[in-house]
Amino acid sequence: MKNRMELSFTAFSQNEAFARVAVGAFVAQLDPTMDELTEIKTVVSEAVTNAVIHGYHEDPEGMIFVEAELDLEHEIVQLTIKDNGVGIHNIEEARQPLYTSKPELERSGMGFTIMENFMDKVEIYSEPMEGTTVTLVKQLSKQRAYAN
Repeated sequence: MKNRMELSFTAFSQNEAFARVAVGAFVAQLDPTMDELTEIKTVVSEAVTNAVIHGYHEDPEGMIFVEAELDLEHEIVQLTIKDNGVGIHNIEEARQPLYTSKPELERSGMGFTIMENFMDKVEIYSEPMEGTTVTLVKQLSKQRAYAN
C-alpha cells in the first residue's frame, strides 16, 4: 500500500522550512528513527534551496513542486523535488563536492553530496531552461524511533 502527498509553493527561501516540516510530518507515520527523519528533512532542505537559488535565482514567479510517496509495506520513502527553472547544464559537474555555480553567495557546493550520503538513491534529471527534477529514495531501517 502506498500513501502520497503533493505540495507546491513559491520559490521563496522562507518556504524551505515549510517543505522540510511538511515532509517530515508526512514521513513520521512510518516511525523512522530520529537520524532517518533528520536526514530526510535535510535532503528536502538541500533540494528546495537548490531550486530557489540555482533554479530560479530567487525569481518571485517560480514554483517548486514536492511529492512524497511512502511504501507502507516496505517502509520506503520516495521524494521528488521539481522546478521549472533554468536547469543544470552539466549534472556531473554539479554533483561534484564543493562545486557551486554561485560562489558570490558563499555557497558550500555540498547539496548533492549531502543528498547522496543520506539517501539510498539520487536521480537528477535536468534540461536547460526547462527545469530540474531530483528524485530521492530511502529504505528505512527496521529500528523504531519510539519504544512500544
